[in-house]
Amino acid sequence: MKVYRHTFSWLVIALVTLLAAAATIDTHWKSDLLQWREQRAQQLSAPDGWLTLVGLEWLQPGSNPFGAAADNRIRLNTKVADHLGVFELKGNDVYLAAPAQGFPSNLLVNGAPARAGKIDTDGPNPSVLKAGTLTLLVIHRGDRFALRIKDSQALTRTHFQGLHWYPPDPRYRIEAKWIPFHPAREESIPTIIGTTLKLPVPGVAEFTLDGQIVRLEPVLEEPGAKQFFFILRDATSKTTTYGAARFLYTDFPDHGLDKPGHLELDFNRLQNPPCAYTPYATCPLPPPQNKLAIALPAGEQRYSH
Repeated sequence: MKVYRHTFSWLVIALVTLLAAAATIDTHWKSDLLQWREQRAQQLSAPDGWLTLVGLEWLQPGSNPFGAAADNRIRLNTKVADHLGVFELKGNDVYLAAPAQGFPSNLLVNGAPARAGKIDTDGPNPSVLKAGTLTLLVIHRGDRFALRIKDSQALTRTHFQGLHWYPPDPRYRIEAKWIPFHPAREESIPTIIGTTLKLPVPGVAEFTLDGQIVRLEPVLEEPGAKQFFFILRDATSKTTTYGAARFLYTDFPDHGLDKPGHLELDFNRLQNPPCAYTPYATCPLPPPQNKLAIALPAGEQRYSH
């Protein structure tokens, strides 16, 4: 009888210890999640965040003058000089040239007074132009180039009132099986502006939710990427979440990209693409296999302007 009581007491102590450890893990998980959500709101509303994006102007071959005056091909509706400069598109290269009266003194390129020369597009070290509250960046999409225009005093930023989220729910923190592709595949990812991205897909994440087997394919967003990038939509896209897609970034599987293993999919970290906040973004859309019939009522909800 004493042995039974001793064993029972030990089991109770072990159970209490396990429950306390689980509660501590859940507390830390929730705290980290809420901190991440707050940081995301801060990044979006930063002086150069997505909420400052106010324009996207496609460059034409040849001369593309830009400034506040009506005779510019790219007119900037803000308090800047009438003629800031000229973008010259020559084949696959973009050059900055001065207007007839020279560059205005407040036009900066990478923090220095503007000078004529080749412009680096949105790669590792893009050329960043600044004038007043504006930030200008030339981006390359497919076979086209565009000028991305940000304004730190845009109403979308100055009137920002926060994001909307589903409550944290551990049920949507899922351990998925990782099944690598041999060899890795390349997927054609459509974008909201009609272009197509060719991105590597190293495998598929498989899990069970609501009795259904679900498979999601991540892409590697750029060479040397350190995280998976999942582009997906689910049944909530018709009701409470952004209709085009949501994004999820995750760590790589526990045994690397080319070996079977496991990875965590925390759908509480699903986030809206930039296109949810501005019509001037160039977001990727989910491939057919990532359009889910099930609902994922977790993560970020539709944005209210």
